[in-house]
Amino acid sequence: MPLGLRVKKKAKSKEAARLVEGEQACAGGGSLETSEEPPRRLVFHTQLAHGSATGRVEGFSSVQELYTKIAGVFEISPSEILYCTLNTPKPKMEKLLGAQIGLEDFIFAHVKGIKKEVNVYKSEDSLGLTITDNGVGYAFIKRIKEGSIIDSVKTICVGDHIESINGEYVVGWRHFEVAKKLKELNKEELFTMKLIEPKKAFEIEPRSKAGNSRGKTGTGRETLRLRSKGPATVEEVPSETKAKAIEKVDDLLELYMGIRDIDLATTMFEAGRDKGNPDEFAVALDQTLGDFAFPDEFVFDVWGAIGDAKGGRL
Repeated sequence: MPLGLRVKKKAKSKEAARLVEGEQACAGGGSLETSEEPPRRLVFHTQLAHGSATGRVEGFSSVQELYTKIAGVFEISPSEILYCTLNTPKPKMEKLLGAQIGLEDFIFAHVKGIKKEVNVYKSEDSLGLTITDNGVGYAFIKRIKEGSIIDSVKTICVGDHIESINGEYVVGWRHFEVAKKLKELNKEELFTMKLIEPKKAFEIEPRSKAGNSRGKTGTGRETLRLRSKGPATVEEVPSETKAKAIEKVDDLLELYMGIRDIDLATTMFEAGRDKGNPDEFAVALDQTLGDFAFPDEFVFDVWGAIGDAKGGRL
């Protein structure tokens, strides 16, 4: 769930709010009246996905800061947190916490569980897995294609963190770097991966208040957008047309690049929404995401998706 690729733009929502650590105290003897509206205090409820009491977190602007806050609540190390899901304790990849959190969302933190080592024979060019990352150094498996090489290795599961490949430690790598490493392995080669699966619950339902919290769907009109730099902001939920366009860009990422990354797709959409032609869009992509070296065909297809959104054709 990358945050570093986010385009640095001013939020275009109707409201932006800087998070604060606690409430500001009034100066003694001073007037309580003020012309400025006080900053909003945003508090989120959280649990460990395998079961815990309910905690409260606030005052974070990035995924890394959020993990630190959650770790403090449950007295664990931030490095123990693999990723978070919203409104479900299950490792459902469609519920992964990315760069946005609905103001009514309930956060479940998935922590390190059993370590395992698996040997895989690469009989085909494609392994059949999609990789994402948590934005702070842990890449993990987001999807396994049915009938693929990885699907035949039943000890490998969606949600598993990839720690090393053939003895090379890949913690700290971005998801596309890990995917590239796997793609470059020779066909007919036997390779080894060390994985860490998220800790699983002994109970069907999470403990404490989670039973009531799981029903939240995050359907509020506002979301908290996290940043790698600078304060988080409260923004309106994207329009249906924009959401469809971003989903289409995400599909194109998988088709051309072999990855799915909704935050990267959002960044690309934002880079092109105010551009007048594909050349301007290509320049903007080079300035923002030049490390990816996107093929021209991909850039034109993405521009087409953005054009469809601007033209109301989605």
